[in-house]
Amino acid sequence: MDLRETEAEHAFRLEARGWLEHNVPHGLPSGDTLEGFALHLEWERKLFDARWAVVGWPEEYGGRGASVWEWIAFEEEYYRAGGPQRVTQNGIFLLAPTLFEFGSKEQQDTLLPRMAGAQDLWCQGWSEPGSGSDLASLKSRADKVDGGWKLNGQKTWTTRGAFCTHLFGLFRSDPSSERHHGLTYFLVPLDAPGVTVRGFARLDGDEGFAEVFFDDAFVPDAAVLGGVGKGWSVAMATTGSERGLTLRSPGRYTATVARLLDLARERDLDDRQREDLAQAWMDAEAYRLFTLQQVTNERAGRGRPGESSLNKLFWSELDIRLHELALDLLGPEAELEGPWSKGFQFSLSGPIYAGTNEVQRNIVSERLLGLPRK
Repeated sequence: MDLRETEAEHAFRLEARGWLEHNVPHGLPSGDTLEGFALHLEWERKLFDARWAVVGWPEEYGGRGASVWEWIAFEEEYYRAGGPQRVTQNGIFLLAPTLFEFGSKEQQDTLLPRMAGAQDLWCQGWSEPGSGSDLASLKSRADKVDGGWKLNGQKTWTTRGAFCTHLFGLFRSDPSSERHHGLTYFLVPLDAPGVTVRGFARLDGDEGFAEVFFDDAFVPDAAVLGGVGKGWSVAMATTGSERGLTLRSPGRYTATVARLLDLARERDLDDRQREDLAQAWMDAEAYRLFTLQQVTNERAGRGRPGESSLNKLFWSELDIRLHELALDLLGPEAELEGPWSKGFQFSLSGPIYAGTNEVQRNIVSERLLGLPRK
């Protein structure tokens, strides 16, 4: 693995750094509130107008055709500059890679530019009452009719579903099937007749979560992504993006450690806190090097199944440790310090979403370590 940047890659980094330092907004409300979501969309559209929203995409879809190394550099610069959370992330980081792999040319040409420009806003419709980490037990169904499908069922814990315009989700299209078989991946406009979105607030006051109900909601055949009955394999491609590098780039954590160091400089630390701070820096750097090695291996055809689950285990638990350390450094001030406290609350959900860490440990043990299933 060669960690040196080429002249072109370094020039790309400097261009991104210069633009971000002059344009990143600070102090935006949470993107999971109605007010904050609207302000974040203004930022997302500014990113798109400057062609920084999806730098690794082809130019025809609003990107720059950047390499994966340049994308990683952009992410590092984005978080270094204090860039806000990407409220378009479910579309551009989860659905888009799946569209590039499984979508038809018509689907790509229609959906990707609107996704990049924050015109269509996507949420994920997988979890259901009684079907969370055990996604294969889902009950929502799709029944074939002339020209399309009728969808019925319920999705829950739909992040930013209250604010989004579209949903990608799994439905059982073969009523005689079980578990991973007979599932189909659909792309659904949330304003379709028969779709009801009911938002609900979290304990922290954010209001973006939603339940989505389908009552004979019609979607055309063109709404199928990847083929009828192929939904599980298509969804697993999406989970690879959700658990791996795409959703949680190393720059997010190296920037968090930089903020921790700034916080530490303002305080007298004891020996344990100094050790914890050093460990935090090493952990963030280890994650950065691991993901760079992972990208190197994948590009050389040496990728291994299960590595995205290993990624997810590391970043989700690292996020908690970093925020616990911040609250420890703040002491009694922690309850009054909004960003760190809010970040800590969110970090606690990391071992749950994108597949619980208990499930990810099973995947790692079976697919990477070759251990037998119980």
